Amino acid sequence: MSRTVYCQHEQRDTEGLDFVPYPGELGKRIYANVGKPAWAAWLAHQTMLINENRLSPRDPKHRAFLETELEKFLFGGGADKPAGYVPTP
Repeated sequence: MSRTVYCQHEQRDTEGLDFVPYPGELGKRIYANVGKPAWAAWLAHQTMLINENRLSPRDPKHRAFLETELEKFLFGGGADKPAGYVPTP
């Protein structure tokens, strides 16, 4: 049986994650307060950030940037799109 959480990103009850998706305290916070749809939305946004900004997950500065964006996206009311980003219709 799946667990239900009140998703801080979507501001509603939703299906919770099956596992802690990120290391440390932030991962525990995400597990307790973020649902599957919001996490999937973050993964899509993260992919866009990596591609548009040509980030490397191995670079510590890039990882720090992505972690900051993760917190803004899930808990801070949204994250910015990359400069010059134009969504495809």
